[in-house]
Amino acid sequence: MKHIKASPESGFSLIELMVVVAIIAIIAGIALPSYNEHVRKTRRAAGAACVTAVSLRLERIYTTDLSYAAAPDDAVLAAACDPDALKYYSISKVVDAKTYTVTGTPIGAHSGDSCGDLTLNQLGVKSPATGCW
Repeated sequence: MKHIKASPESGFSLIELMVVVAIIAIIAGIALPSYNEHVRKTRRAAGAACVTAVSLRLERIYTTDLSYAAAPDDAVLAAACDPDALKYYSISKVVDAKTYTVTGTPIGAHSGDSCGDLTLNQLGVKSPATGCW
């Protein structure tokens, strides 16, 4: 039986290992910001859906009572939202007999969102108008 001896050149050199580490760092440096932006957009879409759901509940109330003033408090209206959306957005409303404004305010880890508050009124006017809805 022949025994194969390991040569002194077997294995990885420190330079080769450092090149691999550098490549992984570059890939992570590109992928991580892209991932974070995707997460931010997903949370914003969930917040916008929540604001829209609360707006639809207010419209149903107006259909039956001919007034938004009979709307329940914010917590009851927020029950129309996905519970995960409520981790990143606080939902509030301002109502009177003929008008309302629903606002989704980013909270917690999402409070630094570039779009800020998402608002929707009885006319269907959304704010901010571009790129956030």
